[in-house]
Order: sequence, then structure tokens, then C-alpha cells
Amino acid sequence: MIPSVAPVQTSFLTLLCFGCLTGVTTVLFGFGGGFVTVPVVHGVLTATARPGDAMHVAVATSAAVMLVNAATAALAQGRQGRLRRAYVWPLAAYIAIGAAAGSLAATALGDTALRLLFAAYLLATITDSLLREGFLSVAHRPRPEPLGRATTTLGGMGIGLVAAALGVGGSVMTVPLLRRRGLPMAEATALANPLSVPVAVAGTLVYAVAPTTAAGPGQLGYVDLTAGAALLLGSLPAIAVARRITGRVPDRVHSVAYVLLLLLVLIVTVSLGV
Repeated sequence: MIPSVAPVQTSFLTLLCFGCLTGVTTVLFGFGGGFVTVPVVHGVLTATARPGDAMHVAVATSAAVMLVNAATAALAQGRQGRLRRAYVWPLAAYIAIGAAAGSLAATALGDTALRLLFAAYLLATITDSLLREGFLSVAHRPRPEPLGRATTTLGGMGIGLVAAALGVGGSVMTVPLLRRRGLPMAEATALANPLSVPVAVAGTLVYAVAPTTAAGPGQLGYVDLTAGAALLLGSLPAIAVARRITGRVPDRVHSVAYVLLLLLVLIVTVSLGV
């Protein structure tokens, strides 16, 4: 069945508006857009009765959008001096290894299993941020602690594995990790963007070449190019605006807002049955 013009136009405007939100969350929270784009793309595909594996397409499209968003934000924040190289490399390399495995694993999972894992991942992150010390407020330290070898290698691969499988970039693991090393929220979220790039690259490549018999028009493998373009039309201008206010938000407010946004996404995800 071919969707009518009105639902298609509505879907485009919906994606454009939520694209603006992904741009803001990319800069302020290091999300890259994954937590917003996955439920939104899934909802749009379901509403317009378009063919395809909706959850897999949503995760794949999220990875592609996240690649552009995270790279754009990382370049802007690098010019502002917010990126500490010691926390980016070699952690990013191990994240890339895990991301390749995670993307391959996700293509073998069923749609329902992927939806449940996405919701469980959100719930676990919110619970950890609220109950474990070191996220909502950072104790005073003379200087941030370095990452240990085990955290860099095994932790990095674990971050990449989970993040790529769910199309969420890994910021909800890297931001708490860096917070508990003593970094202020503005720096921890800024570092989440370059650390999301290897996840996005691996995820996009794997999903783009993955064999699928349900690919609709405008798709490259599981990646929905039309939806991705609409989201980027909204997110890229928003990134340019939002980067001007990052760093001005009080640390406590920034960390609480981070958790509240995750909670909102979880509620929307469960209520829509994503």
C-alpha cells in the first residue's frame, strides 16, 4: 500500500522537528540523537505503513544520523578546547572493535528483542545514574582521574558492543564513566561525541550492507535515507545554535536534566510500544 501525501508530509515535518531536538541533545548531552531518533523513526514507519523491519530500520537510521551529528559536534567542541585527548584515544579504538561486533549481532536479533533491549538499556542507565554516587554531583578532586587499562580495553569494547546494537552511540555509558573520573558535565558530554563516532561508523556500514528482503524505497540496506535526511535538516542548524550555550549550564542542572531526558524517552518508548 502506498501512503497518501498527507501522512508523508506530516512524517517529514515530524522528523524535521525531532531532528532539531537531536541537534540540541547532541551538543548538551552527547547523545548524537540515538535516544530520540530510534523511537521517532520507528513510530513514523509504523504510522505510514511503510514496508520494512521498523525497529532495525530505526536503529540503522539512528546510527547514520548520529555519525553526522557526533562528528559535527565533536569538531565544534574541539575548536572550543573541550576535548581531552587522553580520554578519547585509545578508548575510541576499542569502542570501534566492540561496535562492529554489536552491529552484526543486532542484525541477527528479532524486532521484539531489539525493542525490549532498548527499553532495558534506558532503565538500567537511569537507575545507575540515580543510585550510584558520582553522577548527579562530582566530588571535588584536584584533577580528574585517568582511565585504567581494563576500562579502556574491555570497557571500551563493551560500550561499543551495546551502543552499536541499539543505535544509541554509547553516551549513556561514556558520560557516567567520565563523570565518575571527576570530569564536569560539560566536558563529559563533549567527549561523548568523538567517542560516538566509531560506534556510528561501524553501525552505519554494517546496516547499510546487511541483506534485507524488506527494504523500501529510499533505503540503503536498513538505513532509511529519506528519514535520515529529514532528521539532519533539523539537527545540523540546531547544533550550530546549541554549541553557543554549552558550558553555561550549571553542572548540577546539567546532570539532572540528562537523567530527566532519559526518563522521558523511556516513558515515550514504553507508551508507544517501541
